[in-house]
Amino acid sequence: MRDDSQLQAGTAQPDPEDGQEAVIRVRDLKVAFGDKVIMDGLDLDVRRGEILGFVGGSGTGKSVLTRTILGLVRKQRGTIEVFGEDVDKLDSSHRSRLERRFGVMFQHGALFSALSVKQNIQVPMREYLQLSPRLMDELAMLKLEMVGLNPDAADKSPSELSGGMIKRAALARALALDPEIVFLDEPTSGLDPVGAAEFDALIMTLKQTLGLTVFMVTHDLDSLFVACDRIAALADKHVIAVGPLATMLASDHPWLKAYFGGERALARLPKQDMRT
Repeated sequence: MRDDSQLQAGTAQPDPEDGQEAVIRVRDLKVAFGDKVIMDGLDLDVRRGEILGFVGGSGTGKSVLTRTILGLVRKQRGTIEVFGEDVDKLDSSHRSRLERRFGVMFQHGALFSALSVKQNIQVPMREYLQLSPRLMDELAMLKLEMVGLNPDAADKSPSELSGGMIKRAALARALALDPEIVFLDEPTSGLDPVGAAEFDALIMTLKQTLGLTVFMVTHDLDSLFVACDRIAALADKHVIAVGPLATMLASDHPWLKAYFGGERALARLPKQDMRT
């Protein structure tokens, strides 16, 4: 439930490549833990209304980038702009208003085990909004319906949920404040192929109906091929390629050739898209 008059902290900037609006702009980013450099010189734009798939090898820093954009990991260098605002220059009040425009689904759901599903969904509402218990209950039930969970899931604890239900409950919590940008960290990890396909379809539907921008960290080839408008690939501590699937397939970078040119990847491609 946003008050847009209070939340318009800035105006997103156009992507210099084609003039499309970039709601997130990362430039010359360096992140390190001690002597271990995770990213160095990373540039990335996330466009309004797209599903951007962020892919890379295990341990290369995919989740670290998400947490850095969210301010959960300290960067050593570079700038991060969201909706045209340099996040380092925002005071605590403006930062709080900006955070209300985000929704975050962490890897494995990260639901609070001591809270019911309904109470988990209400956590962001309690933190940022002043609503009556009755209204919060109504909104939580709406979010459950939005992600395809039955009403009887509301009073269940996370331990009573299947893996797919946990993912949907975590997504419902991410949508609690009607965000404009949703960050998804390995959203289909651990799901069977049917469940993963259903989750991808849900994300695409929500993006279309709610006008969401989705930043999705994933290693799931099906998600990359089916759900994503563009893909950004992380290797060698920076983004080595960004664009539609065709860009990934055309790249000569060894990691991209191995990832998108292997048998598992080619089996997912229509014959006319396969390389010779």
